Amino acid sequence: MKLPGHGRYDYVPITKRPIYDWPEGKRLAVFFCNNIEHFAFGRGLGSDSTGADVAQNQRNYAWAKRLAAIDHVTLDDDVIFAAAYLHDVGSMKGWEVKGQEHGETAAAKLDRMLAGTDFPKAKMDRVREAMRTHMFYREAGPSPEARYLHDADALDNVGTVGLALVLENVDTKEGSRFTSQKAIEVLNKIAPKIEQGAVTPAGKAEMATRIAERKAFLAQLSRETDNFKNF
Repeated sequence: MKLPGHGRYDYVPITKRPIYDWPEGKRLAVFFCNNIEHFAFGRGLGSDSTGADVAQNQRNYAWAKRLAAIDHVTLDDDVIFAAAYLHDVGSMKGWEVKGQEHGETAAAKLDRMLAGTDFPKAKMDRVREAMRTHMFYREAGPSPEARYLHDADALDNVGTVGLALVLENVDTKEGSRFTSQKAIEVLNKIAPKIEQGAVTPAGKAEMATRIAERKAFLAQLSRETDNFKNF
């Protein structure tokens, strides 16, 4: 069985790699052995550059690619990969700028993030555009990478995954600012605003599915908790 890959370069097992010699066929006296595990790309929890407990940025990347494929749109993988994995860095401690929207912060600090890499400089502006416009309350940028990242990020805050992310943050301690009733308020008032933000055909279709998931969940929860009074 062949595992799904990222498609950016071929996997070559160590038994089939070329032999590297010094001039005159002399072999190396030392070698460096990297412990690299080969796994199915985009499957499982994966990793998140923001250090979050869940791989939100991996989901953004995967869903941007999936939506674009449904719409038969080709994304530049360098651009969408960098934008998806780095767009929230502006909200991280040590990177955030007080009073500045985190997408703007990430875009402004992109050069610093990618310093020392071989990332194509000609593509940097497209990454910045996608970073700046990824949030649902911003108009999506004109590039396909910006539009599909915008929808992927919005989708990650609604539907079943959105419900889970909201409810896991409920704090039942006395004096808590995010109570169960606050969570219901978010799901009833803020979620619908996010749901209006999809701009791509595939994004709108998937959003319709996730809207139905939220409404069905809230209707059932309301029925079981006396209109949320006992939640």
